[in-house]
Amino acid sequence: MKENIILDKSFAFAVRIVNLYKFLCDKKREYILSKQLLRCGTSVGANVHEAQAAQSSKDFIAKISIASKEAREAQYWIELLISTSYLDSNDKYVQSLQSEITELVKILTSIIKTAQEKEDR
Repeated sequence: MKENIILDKSFAFAVRIVNLYKFLCDKKREYILSKQLLRCGTSVGANVHEAQAAQSSKDFIAKISIASKEAREAQYWIELLISTSYLDSNDKYVQSLQSEITELVKILTSIIKTAQEKEDR
């Protein structure tokens, strides 16, 4: 079976988000912002996975676009958790998480643009 980078990366990101959620609840006693991050952070991979079974190119683009929006929302919640001192921006884990979500947004944006160009042909 052919490797699918976006499937792998979005799943790995979801695993990291689940672990971060557990940390924030257990160690920081933060339940509201982390729940929002959990919802959108795991939704990225779910929508990417669902896009693999899209019924048309428009359906594929729609599902990948939702994944992109969820990824951008995850970026927001991570930034908010940093700004409210629940996360430390100097922590290597947090920095790698930010780098990972930025990469996911770029990949998803590229996939959307490529799919739209193919559809326009």
